[in-house]
Amino acid sequence: MKRISQRDIAKILGINVSTVSRALRGIDGVSPNLRQRIERFAEEQGYRPNPFAASLRYDTTKTIGIVVPDVAFNHFAHIVKRIEADARENGYLCIITDSDDRAENEVNCLELLENMHVEGIIICPSQETTDFSHLLRLKKSNMPIVFFDRAPDIGISSVIINDVSSARQATESLIDDGARRIAFLGGPNHFKQTVDRKHGYLEALRERGLPIRTELVKCHHISFNSGLTDTLELLALPEPPDAIIASHGLLAISALQAITSQGLRIPEDVAIVGYMTDWVSEMCHPRISFVKQNLREIGSKAFRLLQDQMNGDDSVQHVVVNARLELRDSTK
Repeated sequence: MKRISQRDIAKILGINVSTVSRALRGIDGVSPNLRQRIERFAEEQGYRPNPFAASLRYDTTKTIGIVVPDVAFNHFAHIVKRIEADARENGYLCIITDSDDRAENEVNCLELLENMHVEGIIICPSQETTDFSHLLRLKKSNMPIVFFDRAPDIGISSVIINDVSSARQATESLIDDGARRIAFLGGPNHFKQTVDRKHGYLEALRERGLPIRTELVKCHHISFNSGLTDTLELLALPEPPDAIIASHGLLAISALQAITSQGLRIPEDVAIVGYMTDWVSEMCHPRISFVKQNLREIGSKAFRLLQDQMNGDDSVQHVVVNARLELRDSTK
């Protein structure tokens, strides 16, 4: 059954639609008897106001858009949950879209959100995205935008973790445990996140006087299969790694499976440190030592930056949320 609208009410009651609108919004200019008649009829017919129609009329939708590479992935789900909670507290609705980590889908998601007149967008770019013209166009049109987790350097506000120092700390911890051939599993090399975490890893090797072995660095697509293949290739080297830093949770889990599939022990033969959440680490056997990221803080800071922009602040801000190393069973 079709929902009844203000126009339907006006037609049935034989009055002007503007009169119905004023009566239902409590605005003066309608007699008490007519207002009561309109309100009673609207209630009987199950009328519900359309917030989108009203917001478009006044050019304020009170909605924001969120674009994530994979909404089902635990890491992104926790961040989105915090963004949505903070947005709701401030009277905003969230429209959440999933790019499936593909550049073409990301463009479509942004077009959808723009067509829905969202007031701002929080986005984690896909790992396929190398052309950011679609985002720069939105920024040029004064659309408030904030990056989170992955933040290309294109003059848009962002919230990330301390990628360089956290990777350096993880590498130093493995060196302190006796590791001398530490491998690095990363995402695509065009990611600033990959570049920064790799930089921290290399920085630690240099500072501790360990040789940099290019064959121990694998930076490809972030996926379970990619991590599995890369780890198996590392283990097949004449001098295989005795430790691995995985810059993404999927890469850490695939590395663990690859190592155990070869009959090797963790951490006795190969130690692992990954970037993941507590409960994912706890589900692994052995439990993976990990860089703990404050996902709630990332989500809150991202919404605050977006809110500042929606309130007229046009400055570009880059917020860094501190992450810390949590040692579990996969390191000595």
